[in-house]
Amino acid sequence: MDAAPTLVRVEGLTMAYGDKLIQRDLTFDVRRGEVLAIIGGSGCGKSTLLRHLIGLLAPAAGTVRYIDADGEQDLLGAPPEREALLRRRFGVMFQAGALWSSMTVGENVMLPLELFADDAQKTQDRAARARECLALVGLAEQFDAEPSALSGGQKKRAAIARALALDPPLLYLDEPSAGLDPLTSALLDELIVNLRDEHQRSVVLVSHELESIFAVADRALFLDAERKTMTALDAPQTLLESGPEEVKRFLRRTHPAEKREEVAA
Repeated sequence: MDAAPTLVRVEGLTMAYGDKLIQRDLTFDVRRGEVLAIIGGSGCGKSTLLRHLIGLLAPAAGTVRYIDADGEQDLLGAPPEREALLRRRFGVMFQAGALWSSMTVGENVMLPLELFADDAQKTQDRAARARECLALVGLAEQFDAEPSALSGGQKKRAAIARALALDPPLLYLDEPSAGLDPLTSALLDELIVNLRDEHQRSVVLVSHELESIFAVADRALFLDAERKTMTALDAPQTLLESGPEEVKRFLRRTHPAEKREEVAA
């Protein structure tokens, strides 16, 4: 079977804040129709990597290149019109949702359409598209609600709906399950799997919730906080069974099956 097409290619990426090295020599790709999880201990640079992937931070070295029908392009090095087109190819859910409190839920979801839609999208009914996205994440009745009236899980789902507004092939989700109760977290996992399987979205997922990682991820990229580089990239179960020893220890401490065995012992 041929490998899935590549949407994003990261080569030799080094991340730093001034003289402080965060991670170095990261090389990996994001494939169409997969959930790629970025994992590792606290402070290893997971969310920093996401900010580099979406162009909010510039690499100290290396490149983040997006691939479309017109070829490959470094996001930060693109001409303005090309950069705008590339940015419409992905949506982002930030931690805690980052909804505008002065807008209704529906207005939050419509905002990308008002700011960035192309001519074809501008001719569509923005409210209808926003309602479609909210229905997809299970919030069909919350179009006129205030963000303050939503639960934590609903805020994150509303943020995913906003990320879907421009119909991008790629979603970036930063800690979508953080702070949620187990049932709400499981429902969010189901949504992510549905976006991949039924709607052919690729998802890059930053998370420390390993139970969710095993439930949804096709591949996991492990960032080592001590070595300050990536030390593994494979399916989570494969990493648990035969990955580098430090990765197996990390996953073993948090994998639900392993925890049950420890309790039984």
